[in-house]
Amino acid sequence: MRAILGQLITLLPRGPVALARVVDTTGPGPREPGAAMIVTESGEVHGSLSGGCVEAAVVASAREVLATGHAVTDRFGYSDGDGFAVGLTCGGEIEVFVERIRPDRLPLLSSLRQRIGDGSPVGVATTMDARPEWKLLLPGGTDPWHGVDRDARALLVAGRSGVVGADECEADSSPRPRTFVQVFAAPARMILAGANDFVRALSRTGRQLGYRVTVVDARETFATAARFPSANEVVVDWPHRYLRAENEAGRLDRRTVVCVLTHDAKFDVPTVVAALKCAELGFVGALGSRRTHTERVERLRAAGVADEQLARLKSPVGLDLNARTPDETAISIAAQILAERGGASARPLDDTEGPIHR
Repeated sequence: MRAILGQLITLLPRGPVALARVVDTTGPGPREPGAAMIVTESGEVHGSLSGGCVEAAVVASAREVLATGHAVTDRFGYSDGDGFAVGLTCGGEIEVFVERIRPDRLPLLSSLRQRIGDGSPVGVATTMDARPEWKLLLPGGTDPWHGVDRDARALLVAGRSGVVGADECEADSSPRPRTFVQVFAAPARMILAGANDFVRALSRTGRQLGYRVTVVDARETFATAARFPSANEVVVDWPHRYLRAENEAGRLDRRTVVCVLTHDAKFDVPTVVAALKCAELGFVGALGSRRTHTERVERLRAAGVADEQLARLKSPVGLDLNARTPDETAISIAAQILAERGGASARPLDDTEGPIHR
């Protein structure tokens, strides 16, 4: 919706328009969640959902929505007759939510445009029912909203769009409306120092969690895109030098995760020092045995790292899952990252009380 937000604000004073957005995708698809298209009462079409695959069918739904005022959800896929007929032959599925937007949404849309222009993280939550409600999501907000506010803000923190709600697993809670959260922010970063099997496994897991994953290692032979296909980028550089440069350029923030998985003191000690000097980082972890950790702490203190800085270091990184393989270790580390990010206890759910989704 970012690309057509200005057009939406320009068109609304003339009267209601239909806004169609991709809210979910399965398998390969032409567009990501958040892709949007506007249809006016006069039949003008702005934007695109699929590069031409499903537009005609969505325009028909938009006309119905404009006439009735009731939002609709359409799903198109290769295996469906309708999906094949409209030309979605990429093998995936997309879900499209179409709603009527009235001029009274202008103040919220104007605030959204200003926040995006300022470079501030912001999101819009939309209940996917016949009469949708909208809410502007800002960092640090705590006001409850339809029981989905916690999950919606988790997406804002992660920097990715998605659907939340429709959770009726808690017997003592009211059903939560299915809600599309569109986030206008760069994804949170995960920087992995090293070029080994543990890094490869964690790069896959981090990518699945919505992080923008960077693998950095000074050894050109090992730090290649072919060896780390899940990473968004592979950088050949000394990790501590790369971290310092990224910090000075303002490209690290409190959502950034740094994991040092090098197994080599000449790499990991300078990298941990550099990471702990970046006050804004959300998570700093280092892989290794307890003996390695003890020796590393001695080296870090010798390098001038203060105790309050050392307290931020998660080492040995990961939860106690008895993980042994790289994939098991990646899950262990990712679980700790999620627990730290959400302020969770990381205890088994059957050992806790109260609602699962706090």
